[in-house]
Amino acid sequence: MHKRYVMISASLTLLLLAGGLTSTTAQAAEDEPDKEWREVEAQLPAAPKNENLLPFYQSGSMQFFIDAPSLSIASDGTVRYTLVASSSAGARNVSYEGIRCATYEKKLYAFGRSDGTWSRSRRDEWDKISQTGANKQHHSLFTEYFCEGNTIAGKANSILDRLRGKRTLYGR
Repeated sequence: MHKRYVMISASLTLLLLAGGLTSTTAQAAEDEPDKEWREVEAQLPAAPKNENLLPFYQSGSMQFFIDAPSLSIASDGTVRYTLVASSSAGARNVSYEGIRCATYEKKLYAFGRSDGTWSRSRRDEWDKISQTGANKQHHSLFTEYFCEGNTIAGKANSILDRLRGKRTLYGR
């Protein structure tokens, strides 16, 4: 009978300890505040200069460039940059954009005007990046330069080095 009492007592002690750990763990989880992502307002950069443009993707008659001085990593974890798209016919589109590696999304902050000023986008939404169709430039930025999975692939200088062809992502 004494052995049975010791086994029951030990079992009860383990159950109480386990229960205490579980409630402690649950309490710690409840005490942690929700870490909801908050976007930092985009500060528009200077207009891009041709000598600062880094080519990174070509699709048919379109060539895509990143303006090196505009590339930054915001405190909200987005990679922000000026994108320049030039056609072989001479058309040129300039936009200030962001990519969220954590969610595979992109956002357009502003359109560049021919006089070097910006027109803020009226649309304030993040969109999934597409890897189909003719416009795969954002997918290329995400997979080859900006992101490693769902995290940013280093500091801005490392990303710029990859864009300049000095280093490749994943040793490719």
